[in-house]
Amino acid sequence: MTMTERFISGGVAYGFADVRKHLTADAFDRLPYAARVLAESVARHLGEPGFSSKELDLLANRKNVTGHSAIALRIPRVILPDSSGIPVLMDLAALRSAVARRGIAPGSVDTSVPVDLVVDHSLQVDASGVQGADAMNLVSEMKRNAERYRFLRWAQSAFRSLTVFPPGSGIIHQVNIEQIAKVVRTVAAGELPIAFPDMVIGGDSHTPMVAALGVVGWGVGGIEAEAVLLGQAYILPVPEFVGVRLSGKLRSGITVTDLALTVTKILRTKGVVGSFVEFFGPSVLDMSVPDRATLSNMAPEYGATTGFWAVDQRTIEYLRITDRSEEHIALVEDYCRAAGMFRDSSAPVPEYDRVVEIDISEVGRSVAGPSKPHNLRPPGTMAASLQARLEERKSPLPQGLEGIIAMAAITSCTNTANPHAMVRAGLVAKAAAMRGLAPPTWVKTSLAPGSLAVSRYLADAGLMAPLERLGFHVVGFACASCGGKSGPLKPETIKLAEAEHPLVAVLSSNRNFDGRIHPMLDASYLCSPALVVAYALAGKVNIDIENDPIGADVTGEPVYLCDLWPTDELVDDMVKKYVTPEVFKSRGAVPSLAAWRKLEAPEGELFPWDLASAYILEPPFLDRMPSGSNSEGSIRGARVLGLFGDGLTTDHISPGGEILLDSPAGQYLQSIGISKPDFNTYVGRRGNHEVMARATYANVRIQNHIVPDREGWWTKLWPDGELTSFYDASETYRVRGVPLIILAGNDFGVGSSRDWAAKGPALLGVRAVIAKSFERIHRSNLIGLGIVPLLFGQGEGPVELRLDGSETYDIDDLSAAIEQGTTARVRAERRDGTIATFNIRVDIRSDAEASLLAGGGMFQAALNEIAETGSQGSVPS
Repeated sequence: MTMTERFISGGVAYGFADVRKHLTADAFDRLPYAARVLAESVARHLGEPGFSSKELDLLANRKNVTGHSAIALRIPRVILPDSSGIPVLMDLAALRSAVARRGIAPGSVDTSVPVDLVVDHSLQVDASGVQGADAMNLVSEMKRNAERYRFLRWAQSAFRSLTVFPPGSGIIHQVNIEQIAKVVRTVAAGELPIAFPDMVIGGDSHTPMVAALGVVGWGVGGIEAEAVLLGQAYILPVPEFVGVRLSGKLRSGITVTDLALTVTKILRTKGVVGSFVEFFGPSVLDMSVPDRATLSNMAPEYGATTGFWAVDQRTIEYLRITDRSEEHIALVEDYCRAAGMFRDSSAPVPEYDRVVEIDISEVGRSVAGPSKPHNLRPPGTMAASLQARLEERKSPLPQGLEGIIAMAAITSCTNTANPHAMVRAGLVAKAAAMRGLAPPTWVKTSLAPGSLAVSRYLADAGLMAPLERLGFHVVGFACASCGGKSGPLKPETIKLAEAEHPLVAVLSSNRNFDGRIHPMLDASYLCSPALVVAYALAGKVNIDIENDPIGADVTGEPVYLCDLWPTDELVDDMVKKYVTPEVFKSRGAVPSLAAWRKLEAPEGELFPWDLASAYILEPPFLDRMPSGSNSEGSIRGARVLGLFGDGLTTDHISPGGEILLDSPAGQYLQSIGISKPDFNTYVGRRGNHEVMARATYANVRIQNHIVPDREGWWTKLWPDGELTSFYDASETYRVRGVPLIILAGNDFGVGSSRDWAAKGPALLGVRAVIAKSFERIHRSNLIGLGIVPLLFGQGEGPVELRLDGSETYDIDDLSAAIEQGTTARVRAERRDGTIATFNIRVDIRSDAEASLLAGGGMFQAALNEIAETGSQGSVPS
């Protein structure tokens, strides 16, 4: 560890690595603030294997960056939700079992850096709209997930650096910024404690929310998280640094949610996939950390690796309001100023690789939908967009029928971490309740705050009662409807659906992919929490909510949105009065704590796998998968399992919500004696690879172009073209010894950092995916599982090459393409005997990725290393 400077904070001397000692003053000033954090990590570890001044030069002189340019980072901590965290810990437990079978001490496999796991993705909204809904849902959650939670209780004692936040603690990203993130961390080393910037990778794609606090953070797949936990350096391809210059001021009544949706649309259009976005400009210094967090949370939606805000006075204010200690607050400011990490109004503007200008005064009231977060539109166009969506699916809105709002959910840390957004929603509810308005009976309303502090300040401000009068009772403190755990629709809503009324959800969420929120919904729209309340009152989308009456009051007078919408000044005053450090002291009162501690769990270094379990089965990724699968020079006689268009999401590849009765996974669960009420969700069953293999490509709205007239889990088995499920087809191909590939368009794997979207295909026998482009996290996950991500040539794709998925494929020169970066040759023989030939290249960004891919993926690499050395990689202090 290289130290060059020291500073004093609170009377204590600290050492730190000063990047300026390795660069000229001008070069340092040109560095984006996020790049300074990366450079500090490199500088602090100079001299260790893989860390050199060459990597500092790549960050400072990015004109020298090539496609394989990468830097090594020592990530100081990992954060995981239970949805991806339990599979990660199961993989580590399986690795312990595997090395024990080889006579190696199981304790040689452990978490080498601190890891926080927040149980927040398992709550289902079974009860809503009634007092005590949160307690009822928690009881159900603890009951249906008891086996999973007992595994976590074992892991808590088995892995030395693991901290588990039990159910009801809040949503992972809100817990991260309100409680866990330190901004500046310290470690004992020699005569002085060493201070350095906080940095985190997370097993959820919305981890960049913490970047609003000046913490470089980004989402990764569980495979990458495991590598870091096992002591490996994280290899980051040198990113493009995109500066987003914000100018102007939001117009009166326009919310930061409107801004976040607008930024998502603009940046998705500008093409920032894989970039480090950094916000700067005259509007930045006036934006609070919660407002910044609303924009940062959407980073995966606009495609960036992270959406960063430098530490400044607003950061200090937020640390104070969230009840951090004064000693730590002083340390943050003192270190950041000493190390050149603090931004104030006089600081020079860094040099970005490109700049995107956004005048926020041009932002209007916005919704996003009907199916993607960047489908921005004025609220008045919702009905027309629903009509267009139904026509795409060949079921246009019949004359006279309405788009029924089946679900109105204030949910997701994108907005529940923002006091202004939540207070405004409460004030709209208060104004509506005073006029006697209420949602129609068919609307399922719910409020899922991201932390206990939210319900505390809403109650103190007198806003919880009016929210409850409209049915927005707290359903739990977790990621709920936004993650597909929305629970059953109301019976009257089911009747409306049977009468062919289209069903719609409005949510204050960050994602609305097809089939994600609820399988019966025809569309989902994202908007601010206050607009969620307004739409709940309207009960339908066939309305211009800015100009048409929302409803009528007790006297019969029409009520408009402008009658309910509070002034910005009133919202500001309420936030200042009621959002205080005192409310954040309530965060430790987790309602499930007693039940959590009573859970009986096994003890010892090895987890006792139960072959009869339907929840926790030993993962098959070590002893039961072939090693070195990409060391051969070619793939011969491959068939296409699925052919997809642009924007296939990880929700399509591996859904997280309800398991349908007639789905392959549902049929499997029935076959082992589990009835529908006990199915749980796909998230709840991620510890069972038999369920998850059958869940792969099983989203109810997935469209496989091999079967263009059907949605869902269908494909064809070649050469006969028999209609069957993806899972059954893969099993038949496995018996025949036929390797499988996937064909796709642009942005393959957009969405959640879902490692099962790579694990599932690997279990089905998928060897390669050929697409026009890949989303960053999913590409890395594929590599981690040994699946080769291949790119069509410029201007080519399935449509352009007239590929329909019935062909037989030979891929030559694959090992050379992986190891040397050369192109590989594909020969596709169509059913009529004609041949299509084309070149592809492997989408890898570093030599480390090439090595991992050539060796068959991360699991085989980890097992080989421990088998050879008797221990895992270590992280220097």
